[in-house]
Amino acid sequence: MPNIVKITTIINPLDLLAPHSCRGCGHIGDPLCNCCKKYIISRHHNFCPVCHQPNSDGKCPHCRHLPPFFIVSNRSDLIGTLIHDFKYNSVRALARPLAEILDSIIPSIEPSSFIIPLPTINKHIRERGFDHTHLIAKHFASLRSNCQVSRLLTRTKNTIQVGSSRETRLIQASTTYHLNPKIKINPAATYILFDDVWTTGASIQAAYALLKKAGAKNIIVGLLALSSFDHER
Repeated sequence: MPNIVKITTIINPLDLLAPHSCRGCGHIGDPLCNCCKKYIISRHHNFCPVCHQPNSDGKCPHCRHLPPFFIVSNRSDLIGTLIHDFKYNSVRALARPLAEILDSIIPSIEPSSFIIPLPTINKHIRERGFDHTHLIAKHFASLRSNCQVSRLLTRTKNTIQVGSSRETRLIQASTTYHLNPKIKINPAATYILFDDVWTTGASIQAAYALLKKAGAKNIIVGLLALSSFDHER
């Protein structure tokens, strides 16, 4: 087991002078070393984001209205630090290991699949200098020969959900996305909806309903972390 250091949201000064330091153990070299990456994967136990009941195949026997979910861990764990540094401290080198962790928990899919990152609002892309969900999705697709990144979902509104009430998020999400008219649904393919954090689940559930209504037969969800709504507020 790696020596997990105290979680911090401050940029590590060593990163300014030398190669990245691992967010898990502090070793110099990468922002997440192979040992800590394997540690995160080894501790993964899949669970439902709504009722939190464990499951092995992504399907919750209690929440049957949901698609299969594959979640790495709770945001309070090391994965939360990785997400924060990636998004807000612009540690882009974390995109690859985060994609590799996601690849390890989502089962192999045949014959073909499309990973659909939930679109990031333009304001956040400008602030960060990159689209964080799309970057992870690109790395994920590169790890699977039969997977492509799809821009099937687009945003109709650039609403900011952080700080919004649960009810407001649900209302916003229902009208936030629409399907790209230039891309056709393939009923034989599997669509992997991807987002970094589930808070209320409004965005993912709205996107899932849209894909299902459009004719997608096989839809699963990949998430890096589950966050409590109170924590986000």
